[in-house]
Order: sequence, then C-alpha cells, then structure tokens
Amino acid sequence: MILSHLSKASSNCRRLAGVQRFALSENYHSSPTSHPFFLNSIHVGKPTLPAAVFHQQRPFHESQTSIPPQKSPPITELSLYQPPTTGLISCLPRSWIPYAELIRLDKPAGTYYLFFPCLFSTLLAASYTHAPLLAIVETSALFLTGALIMRGAGCTINDLWDRNLDPHVSRTKLRPIARRAVTPFQALTFTGFQLLAGLGLLVQFPTSCLYYGIPSLLLVATYPLAKRITYYPQFVLGLAFSWGAFMGFPALGVDLLSDPTALKAVAALYASCVSWTVLYDMIYAHMDIKDDAKAGIKSIALRHEKETKTVLSGLAVAQTGSLAAAGLALGAGPVFFVGSCGSAAATLGLMIWKVRLKEVSNCWWWFKYGAWLTGGGISAGLFTEYLARANQRRGEVTVPPSAWREFVLLKGHSIKA
Repeated sequence: MILSHLSKASSNCRRLAGVQRFALSENYHSSPTSHPFFLNSIHVGKPTLPAAVFHQQRPFHESQTSIPPQKSPPITELSLYQPPTTGLISCLPRSWIPYAELIRLDKPAGTYYLFFPCLFSTLLAASYTHAPLLAIVETSALFLTGALIMRGAGCTINDLWDRNLDPHVSRTKLRPIARRAVTPFQALTFTGFQLLAGLGLLVQFPTSCLYYGIPSLLLVATYPLAKRITYYPQFVLGLAFSWGAFMGFPALGVDLLSDPTALKAVAALYASCVSWTVLYDMIYAHMDIKDDAKAGIKSIALRHEKETKTVLSGLAVAQTGSLAAAGLALGAGPVFFVGSCGSAAATLGLMIWKVRLKEVSNCWWWFKYGAWLTGGGISAGLFTEYLARANQRRGEVTVPPSAWREFVLLKGHSIKA
C-alpha cells in the first residue's frame, strides 16, 4: 500500500516537472494544447492536470533551468519576393536574375522609349540624305542595342540613388538593391561594365557621334537627384531620353554644326521628344503618387494632380507641333504630316481621354503600349515619307549601300540632299 502511494507520488512529481519545463518553452506560450504531453494525456486516457498548473509563473528551480525565449525572425516585405517563373528572366541562371531585374530586362517599354527618338532622327536624316535602306537598318539596329545597354545603365544608376527610398514605395520595394540582392558596390561595378559596353558600341558610329553622345551621361546621372529638389524631374528625364534625336543625323554623316537646316530640324524634333517623354512619364508617375508623397519624392504628377489631363493635353499639342516644325524645316511632304503628325495627335488624344489615372494597372497599360501606339505611328509615317521621296528620285543615280557605309564611317563627310 505504501509502495503504491510512493509510486503514484513519484509519477506525479515527474509529470509536474515536465509541465514546468514545458511552461518555460516558447511553444507553450503559443499553443499549450499542441504539446506532446498534453496530447498524450488526452489520447491515452491518463489523468490530466488542472489548468492552473499550466499558468504557473515561476517554478522554484527556475534559476537553475531557465532558458531565455527565442524570438522567430520578423516577417518582412522581402519575404514576399518570388523569383520569376515565366518570361526571359526565368530562363537565366539564378545568380544572374538580380542583374537582369536591375536593368529591367523583363520590362522593355523603357528601352523602346529610349530607342524611338533615335529612330525618328535616323528616318528624318535618311529622307534628307537619300540614304539607302541598308544603312537605315544597320544604324537602327545599332541604336536599338545601344538603347538596351544605356537604359540598363540608367536604371542601375537610378536604383543606386534611390536605394534608401525604394523600400518605402510599394512598386519598388522588391527591386534588387532595395531587397539587398545586389550590393551598392556590385551595382556600381555593373554600371561601369555597362558604360564600357555602351562606349564600345558608340565607336561603331562616325567619330562625331562621340561628341554628341557622351554629354547625355550627365543627364542620366542627375535625373534621380532631380526627384529630390524639383517637382519636374520628368523634364530632366525628357532631356536624357530624347537625346537620341541628335544622333541620327551624325550617324548618317550629317554634321549638325555646319548644316543649319538639319540643326533646326533636330532642335524641333528634340523638343517634340522631350514633350512626349514628360507626357508619358507623368502618367507613369501616377502609379506611385501616394507612396511618393509619403516618401518625399517629388513629381509633376504630385504638383499637378488635380489638373493632370489639362497638362497632358498641353504636352500633346507641344509634341505634335514640334514634330510638324521638324518636318517643315526639312521640306517634308503631306505623307509625313498625315502619317507622323496625324498619328501622334490621334494616339496621344486617345490615351489622354481613356487613361484612368487613379488605377495603377490602367496607367501601366497605357505607358507600356503607348510606346508602340505613338512611337510606332510616327515611325511608320517617317518611313512612308522616306519611301515617297525615294520613289520621286527613281531613275536618279544613287550610291550603293556598301559604298555609302564606307563613305559615312570612314570619311565622315557631311551629306546634303
């Protein structure tokens, strides 16, 4: 009898000690009923202890057996990042993905916007100089490659400047530098390689293109700074993204400084492209307008939030009018004014009318496809104008494409209509 009582007392002591140790663990505080001891007491049918036992604050032997609670790491926004599973980037090695995201390889709209001013200038220059079709194709291909490289460099520079701001904006908080997948030093090194690649491409053009192209780097580097000091950083972006308007003429052998007619046309084209850039980037800025206000980032969308569509309409008029002035300077025909100017006015008017500025997805749609609607329409008009002029010159003596490239790239002389 005595032995039986002693055995039960010993069993109860061991059980109490187990409960005391369990009460010290973090799991007890989260879900005491999930502990194996508790479950075993229920399923096996052993007598359970009163609930008060589970809420003992400090056991008498705590000083000897106490274990400090371990807190699990907090759930942050970075845990929301998921590597892409579709598209071009998903096919890359995992270590390359942050760098591909850094240059926005999965979002090529910016590359197209940077390329179109180069293409406009090339097509205008081709009509002016009677350049062969092969020269247009080769030059445009080089410009497209350069747009991809330099847009990537610009994005990297932008993210370096904004590395302390991006984590506070919902759309940018998972960018590679913001989520610390790429360090600032790695990004800076990557930028250096991109700029070297851009320089290697630039030397494929006539030497004069170096003098016209290199100054644009200053604008690329200062755009992110403009967001901190002015409500019109889109204007600085326009100056940078529209620089290609200067490049098409020297790429086809026209020295702008010695050809006043070409210089007037290029100046008007540059103004047109700047207006277009400010217009589409104002729509783009509406996607971040709430986060920008909280983070202290300035934009034209914040400054003119209540009259955005009025400002967009004014920019559309400036863009179309300047484009028409470029055509007038070169004596363009009706095909240009109907095709290029008409399509620009129609597509920009449609976009301003239809865009819903309060909807992020709708702003992104018009930004993404506006490049092709407006840029594609202008390019189609310019190319049609080139073909119309070529048809008028049918029967005249023309320069073979191979001889043309040799003349332009090696001689570098000015070519006039």
